[in-house]
Amino acid sequence: MPCLSTKSPRKDFELHRRITSLGPHPANNIVVAGENQQDTYAQIHLQNGSFVISTIDRKISMTVNHKRVKKHSLDHGDKVVIEGVELEFNLWAHKRESTASRSTQEDLISAYRRLENFSQRLGKASQVDQLLDVLMDQIIEISGADKGFLVLKDGDRLSIQSARNIQNQTLEAQMTSLSDSILQRVLETKQPLIVSDALNDSEFKESASVMDLKLCSVICAPLIVAGEIYGVIYLGNDNVVNLFTPQSLDILSVFSSQAALLLTHLIATDALRTDNAILRDRIDLHRYGSLIGSSLSMQKIFDRIDKIASANVSVLILGETGTGKELVAREIHKRSTRAEQPFIAVNCGALPEALMESEIFGHKKGAFTGAISDKKGVFQAANGGTLFLDEIGDMPLKLQVKLLRAIQERKITRVGDLSPIDIDIRLITATHIDLDAAITNGRFREDLYYRINVVGLSLPPLRDREDDVLKIADYLLEKYGQEFQKARPKLNSDCKRQVLKYPWPGNIRELENRLRKAALLADNPTLTPEDLELTEEMTSHQVLPLAQAKDEFQREYIDRALALNNNNRTKTAEELEVDPRTIFRHLERYRQNS
Repeated sequence: MPCLSTKSPRKDFELHRRITSLGPHPANNIVVAGENQQDTYAQIHLQNGSFVISTIDRKISMTVNHKRVKKHSLDHGDKVVIEGVELEFNLWAHKRESTASRSTQEDLISAYRRLENFSQRLGKASQVDQLLDVLMDQIIEISGADKGFLVLKDGDRLSIQSARNIQNQTLEAQMTSLSDSILQRVLETKQPLIVSDALNDSEFKESASVMDLKLCSVICAPLIVAGEIYGVIYLGNDNVVNLFTPQSLDILSVFSSQAALLLTHLIATDALRTDNAILRDRIDLHRYGSLIGSSLSMQKIFDRIDKIASANVSVLILGETGTGKELVAREIHKRSTRAEQPFIAVNCGALPEALMESEIFGHKKGAFTGAISDKKGVFQAANGGTLFLDEIGDMPLKLQVKLLRAIQERKITRVGDLSPIDIDIRLITATHIDLDAAITNGRFREDLYYRINVVGLSLPPLRDREDDVLKIADYLLEKYGQEFQKARPKLNSDCKRQVLKYPWPGNIRELENRLRKAALLADNPTLTPEDLELTEEMTSHQVLPLAQAKDEFQREYIDRALALNNNNRTKTAEELEVDPRTIFRHLERYRQNS
């Protein structure tokens, strides 16, 4: 084997690579300490059967046989002095066995350094394909191969994931060029294989890779994880001067066994990223802006929003507490012509009655004790945009009169002020109470009801939205995983069943609360019903026999119809198109059960 030798002490460096680097840095193939502090002094290239040494910088001093040169084709016995370091080129090593052992050890150290570098780059990788190419480039450099292929196994299917040459270029390669006896032998035996002289090997000289890729020497090592073959590294040389040796196989085997572990981690991580991306895509398919849902009831809501968003009409949103009434209001605003203007939200139920008028309409300085300056109300703050009054059903009758006037006249009068102020707002209101019943009981003005309810939206409770609860849960768990910097939590199968069976009396707000708490406190990213504090007792009674469910629906529906007709039984029967005796029997049964 050709080598470059130091004089004292005698040390032979075998030149078995296509490119050999020389310099003081430990990452060089030949490490020598000269007068210059630059990391690398020179490179030795194998070109058409000859070794050519060239400095990498004009500042590097090099002589060959006492002549100053920058590049030279080496002959046996040439004396090379580079930055004061004396070397000699020979076509064979001085002490073949000992130097071969040292060379193998040095190559193994170099392989481990490259493996360490690869693992560091693994942590910073953003694309799997690029990192696989980096791995193959390093394997080719370590082994001295002309070209290499990374073949991964997926079930019975094999595919080339990276094909590279010594110039760090990607090769065009088909699996048919590799699906030969060499590859099959390694897959069957799970043992590495070297064909040092492929052209003269009686068993493998007619294999597809030797013939199609014109290889003179082949080496193939399996990638094995937990006893299962994951793929193979397939290397080839097309120059008879640079045939593979058993030492090449030893080095590749060490490298490939470690690289297999890194690759499985990398691809598993990439698969997790892909799964998350698919999940996000699935969620996006069921998203309508900030709203999530694919149930028929929510699709009707989305369709209604599309129709009313651009129209400057008042909207009344009905729904139980926690169903997302404010989110719907914001979505209407975002899709309206007022989207660039303010969106102001006020919860009437959270304001003390004594302060509600001042908060909504504003006040003049000195209007009452504590009014030390003029104050704008939410009508003025939302001017040009959208005003959302949540829980409008909790507004006192006195303020309902003033609100009605403001809507009709498009003017407001602040507390303690006599001059009206023009306002231009779109009004969206919401409540969880039955306004029809409130009107009947005298707690809500009927004329105001018709002013705010130009268009109505009735949001379904979460329990009536089919499997939307799981889609919303997926979205929230990904959000909380990022917020708490933890692995993305997910529901196990039992937890999914419990979530679907639970009635969610607090609707989405309750779901958010339970999931947020579980994502923060659970020790395992796979959440159980216990993590969400859902028990069988809380959910088992929710699945009713069909007859009982029909009976309960009929009872609630007749009660609502009676309320709308001020308990007029005859009129209710006419509207429901049933015999009046049905209503009487219903009331009689209800009284017996109450």
